[in-house]
Amino acid sequence: MRTMITRDDIMMALAPVKDPEIGIGVVDLGLIYDVIVDGSKLTILMTLTTPACPYGQELMEAVRIAGLRLKNITKAEIELVWDPQWNPAEMASDYTKDVLGIW
Repeated sequence: MRTMITRDDIMMALAPVKDPEIGIGVVDLGLIYDVIVDGSKLTILMTLTTPACPYGQELMEAVRIAGLRLKNITKAEIELVWDPQWNPAEMASDYTKDVLGIW
């Protein structure tokens, strides 16, 4: 019997992936907009802090690899989205707002 992977399971798996420039995890930054599981395929909708992010490809690949580490996931894809535009004041965790001095 297969166990269902929950959104929380996925977010926990992605949480250790840090933005190399800021040093804070993508989940705490609010860069992960949605996750979709279809059988053994995981699609991760995410954004970057800016369209010109110099670590964009590296960050997306790190998120994809973290998704592949989940049990029963054999394919992980990243869908880069820009809508809504990332706004740390609204999307980041309280921890991240403290670190970045946003309030």
